[in-house]
Amino acid sequence: MKGKNVCMKYKKSGNKIKKCLASLMIFSLAATSVMSLGGCGKKKKITNPNGMKKVGSLNVEEEVNYSDESTKERPGLCISSENELCKIDVYDSYYDVTLDYENGSPSEVGKAYAEAILKVMPDYDSMMESVLYENIKNSYDGRNVNYDDLKKRITTLIAAIPDEYRIEIESFAKAMSDGEEGYSENGKLSYIEILTFQIIPDALRPTACSALSLWGNKTKTGERITLRNLEWNMGSEDQLTRIHAVVHMKKGKESITSINVLGLLDILTAVNDDGVMIGILDVGSKLHSPFVYEGKKCYTFEVRYALEHFSTAKEAGEFLVGESGDFTWCNNLLVTDKKDAFCCENATAEVAVDGKAKSVLRSEDTEIMEGLSWDSKDSLCIVNTFASKGNQDRFTGEPFNINRWVKYNKWVSETDKFSVADVKGLMAREVVEQYEVDNIHNRGTVHTVILDYATCTIHVSFTKGSYADDVPNYIDVGTY
Repeated sequence: MKGKNVCMKYKKSGNKIKKCLASLMIFSLAATSVMSLGGCGKKKKITNPNGMKKVGSLNVEEEVNYSDESTKERPGLCISSENELCKIDVYDSYYDVTLDYENGSPSEVGKAYAEAILKVMPDYDSMMESVLYENIKNSYDGRNVNYDDLKKRITTLIAAIPDEYRIEIESFAKAMSDGEEGYSENGKLSYIEILTFQIIPDALRPTACSALSLWGNKTKTGERITLRNLEWNMGSEDQLTRIHAVVHMKKGKESITSINVLGLLDILTAVNDDGVMIGILDVGSKLHSPFVYEGKKCYTFEVRYALEHFSTAKEAGEFLVGESGDFTWCNNLLVTDKKDAFCCENATAEVAVDGKAKSVLRSEDTEIMEGLSWDSKDSLCIVNTFASKGNQDRFTGEPFNINRWVKYNKWVSETDKFSVADVKGLMAREVVEQYEVDNIHNRGTVHTVILDYATCTIHVSFTKGSYADDVPNYIDVGTY
């Protein structure tokens, strides 16, 4: 499969989204914007002091020959905590973690996880502290950080997490910090710093992302294939790309496989044993409503609760939309299972009361915004904006959102039926390292997860180094 140029197709209309479509060129090198690793539509300019230079095609020119199967890596080092409630197998691309809640309490599991991490990576705390402070400073956008206020924010949100998760987090933080306290860039993780890292999407917010689900007449097997591309601040020295983790939360009927980074107990991308898959995607309030954290919940742990307690995507999606008014920020959630695919368009209570947005469980059948096109049945696309009719519009004036949506629409439309190999190929169309180009698979990609419901197999491409490979390599990390 060779990369192909994408052209926008639109109809003349006075509608603002159509005007936006008409004015944008997907492959134009916009002078002022590139996707931010800080999420929420912010832009980070890539400077080139000598001006733009031709860097070759924007598309991958080589033949890309994927198969439906992915590489299976073999573990090297295998370690465990003293009580064996945490086991870590070290693979070339990731750490495979098993947390055993069936034979230990949340407090015991949290402590065991910290113990095992320090065995397998003695410099974990210094590495994670550096990327934490980068996230904190990015979230304050150049303003002085008031650490007293930040501590109050973190402790208030941590206290609102369901008890079993909160106890686990606090035990992990206590064991990892070994008595270190306060915010201080001293190369050691303190108790409050670890708590902060556990709720970055809820308290600091740095994710972007996109997702696509295909089923029925759009797949060769007729079974669902779901793709999720995570974008996040990987750290100035690519710290997070060194600690990819597949975390098996072993809990009987409530078991989860979480694609995350080592040491994090919230949910970025995960699937439960019933095949319910959930991924978080950031969405901002267009009118920049004030941040409220008192009386709020951490949505990343509400996602974990939903995965443990619901066996269908519909039940999980309805629960999360119902909770959305209590979240700290607006967000999208990909929620799929073998039968259904949804986007939880979650608006906070403050945004909803102001009439700026509303919470919607969007499916293929939900009417989308006037002027926005999606041309394929049996498919659902998500980027970093709501898309349902009458909801907040962050397509207009947001090239990163509209460009990715239009590309997905064209790519899905031009293929009759997708195999897993074809879905892998969607992430291998564009050259990642480009000046200010809004790619789907881009410089911010941390991992790409493809779940094949025909075989229950989880395929993951883990970014290593400064940015993802143009042609990502997928690892078979097991089944749900």
